[in-house]
Amino acid sequence: MGKALERWETAAAKKAHRKAQAKYQKSEEQVEKRVNRNKARRHMIAEGKAKVGDGKDVAYVDGNALNDDPRNYAMQSRKKNRSYARTKDAGKKNPRD
Repeated sequence: MGKALERWETAAAKKAHRKAQAKYQKSEEQVEKRVNRNKARRHMIAEGKAKVGDGKDVAYVDGNALNDDPRNYAMQSRKKNRSYARTKDAGKKNPRD
C-alpha cells in the first residue's frame, strides 16, 4: 500500500476514517447542503453564468450554504472560494470587518 497508507498509521485507522466520513456525509444537514450546492450550480448554468468544466465554484455571498436564494449566489474561482483569511489564532476572519 505504501504511499496511500502514509496519511494513516494503520489500515484500521484508514478504515475508521472512511466509516466516519460516510456517517458524516449521510447526516441531514450535509445532505441538505449538498442538494443546495448542486441546485445552485444548475441555476448558474441555466443563467449562462457557469459552464460544465469551467473550473469555477458557485459561492454563497453570505457564506451560508443553507440559504438557497439565487441572489445569494456568485461565481468565484475554486482557489478563492475554498480558502479564506485567518486571524492570528487561526480562526476564520469576518469578511465584513
